[in-house]
Amino acid sequence: MYRRCISLCRLQVFCFCETHIHSGGETVKRCTACGTTRSSAEEYCSACSFIPKVREGFVTHAPQLMHEGGGFEAAYFPVLAELEAANFWFRARNELILWALQRYCGGFKSYLEIGCGTGYVLSGVAQGFPNANLTASEIFTSGLQFASQRVPQATLLQMDARDIPYRDEFDVVGAFDVVEHIQEDEAVLAQVHAALKPGGHLLLTVPQHQWLWSPSDDYARHERRYSAAELQRKVESAGFTVLRSGSFVSLLLPLMLVSRLASKRKASVFDPLDEFKLPLWLNASLYRLMKMEIGLIKLGVNFPAGGSRFLVAQKGTVSTATPSR
Repeated sequence: MYRRCISLCRLQVFCFCETHIHSGGETVKRCTACGTTRSSAEEYCSACSFIPKVREGFVTHAPQLMHEGGGFEAAYFPVLAELEAANFWFRARNELILWALQRYCGGFKSYLEIGCGTGYVLSGVAQGFPNANLTASEIFTSGLQFASQRVPQATLLQMDARDIPYRDEFDVVGAFDVVEHIQEDEAVLAQVHAALKPGGHLLLTVPQHQWLWSPSDDYARHERRYSAAELQRKVESAGFTVLRSGSFVSLLLPLMLVSRLASKRKASVFDPLDEFKLPLWLNASLYRLMKMEIGLIKLGVNFPAGGSRFLVAQKGTVSTATPSR
C-alpha cells in the first residue's frame, strides 16, 4: 500500500514508492525511477535519490510529459469539459461502464482510472460507488485540473501509463478510450496487470474497426482502431482472462459510417466539434437509441459490430465465458 505523506490543499498526496510485504513480514518499497527495492524505513531511494515533485498541485511521476505527453492534445480538455456531460455518447458510455462495474466488480473497494482526462467518467464512478477509494491519473496536469474540480475527494496524480507506480494495489483499473492513443499499448496492459490485486478486474473501452478510420481519429491522435481479436489477444497476452468483450454504438453504426465517409470527402473543412454540436432533438434521439442498446447488452446480447468496444477481464483466474463474451 502507498503511505500517505502529506496533504496539499484537499488533495491527498502519496509517496512515490510502492510497498510490498515479503513472506518474512518486512515491507519494502520500489523506486519508480530506477526499480530499486529497499526497506520501508528508508525515506528516499538511496540508489538514485529520486523523489517526485508536486507541480501545479499534483504529484508528477513523469514531469517531462506533463505538457507535451503525446497521444492527445491537451488543448482539447476545455472543450471536452464543456460539452461531454450533455453529449449522448459520453452519457451512454458512462452508463455502460457503471453497469459493468456493478455486474462484474461488485463490492470493489479500490479503483484506479488511467487517462482520466477531465474526470467525467471518474465523477460517475464516484456517484455510483461512493464508498470506493478512487485514484486517477492523467499524463497532462491540465486535465487533472478539471478532474480535481469534478471529484475533489479522489487521489489524482500525473503519470505515464507505461510506467505505473503501483503493484498489487487496486481491485479495479479502468482505461476508457485511452490505450488507442498509446503506441506501446501492450506495455500499458502489462503495467495494469501488475497494478491490480490478484483477482482484480480490468475495464476497457476502445474505438473499433479500422475501416471506420476518418479525420476524427487523426484529430484525436489515435494510433489504431481495434478489432475484437486484436484487443482480446493483447489483453490475454498481458496475463488476463477475458470475461466479457462486446461491441457498442452498434445500432448507430450505419449512421456513424455515413458520417465518417462524409468527413473523409470534406477533410479540408473537417470540424471535430460537429459531433458535439448536435441539435437537442437529435442528441436526445441518439441517446435513447444508445440506452436501448445498453439494455440489450445487459440482457447478454453481443453485437457483432459497433463503433466502440468494451472489455472486462480479470487477473489470475480461469474464465468460464466463451471468447465472444
